[in-house]
Amino acid sequence: MIDRRHLLGGIAALFAVPAASAPLTYVLVPEPVADGIWLIRGADEDIRQSNGGAIANITVIATDAGAVLVDAGPSLRYGRQLAEVAAKLVGKPVTRVYLTHLHPDHTYGDAAFDPAAIAATPALIASLKAEGGGFADGMYRLLGDWMRGTELRLPGHVVSTPDEMVGARKFRLLPLAGHSAADLALLDTRTGTLVAGDLVFHDRAPSTPHADLPRWRTSLDALKALGHTRVIPGHGPLDATPNAAIDQTRDWLDWLDGALGDAAGRGLDMVEAGAMPIPPRFAAVKEARYELQRSVAHLYPAFEARWPRVDRR
Repeated sequence: MIDRRHLLGGIAALFAVPAASAPLTYVLVPEPVADGIWLIRGADEDIRQSNGGAIANITVIATDAGAVLVDAGPSLRYGRQLAEVAAKLVGKPVTRVYLTHLHPDHTYGDAAFDPAAIAATPALIASLKAEGGGFADGMYRLLGDWMRGTELRLPGHVVSTPDEMVGARKFRLLPLAGHSAADLALLDTRTGTLVAGDLVFHDRAPSTPHADLPRWRTSLDALKALGHTRVIPGHGPLDATPNAAIDQTRDWLDWLDGALGDAAGRGLDMVEAGAMPIPPRFAAVKEARYELQRSVAHLYPAFEARWPRVDRR
């Protein structure tokens, strides 16, 4: 029986790419950021055909046991290209893929890897089992042939200790939450590089489809206390300082929380709340209006529910 995802993918493939055109190819450009660490930047956009869903940052780390990846990208096609790029950078194939959270722009590329190499916390594995596959219809509908053959693979390696050695390289693993119910950050102890996943955004507005704002801010406090030297955010450019991106993410969340609460208190509807002014200090933050409007859709009902209903007095 053909399920809806495969049907959508097949239909989209018919129209997404002319028969005579070249196969779809991602452009993966590794940027060196520290000793044996590279950042492959995602587009500072929403998921769309023109970027193939490649909007998340991916980290490649060299070890004597092989390449380590933090996140895997949006599709099987991306994951296969990523595996080739990582192997060329490191001189050895990929041996470990850490997933930071459940969102498909970070996870669906794991289809290219052996489940035994894919690592996640128990909480994230539970989230992926419960919700991970549910993103497939939307991804196939948005991206069509970019997604051909993509099936999310559940991790076979459970992150259960605060530190892991891969070869001679030591990683501190931090199970946190707030952007989603199960977030993972990774600290490379050799270079002090913090790979923060979507707990940290930099010059790109944070997304909130599964956000818990108080828990997110608590996680940012924990990250800020690590004593790291630089931050690779889940989206946006490298932060070569310890705290600028963390502070910017916290500033946006604080403003968003207060602004939505104020809008609900003034009785604004969701359209009006999504059109509220954004402070000038966020003028350089990409996708700010888009993410504000998405956050209204995700979070505003809870803010409205804090106020008494006049028809129940």
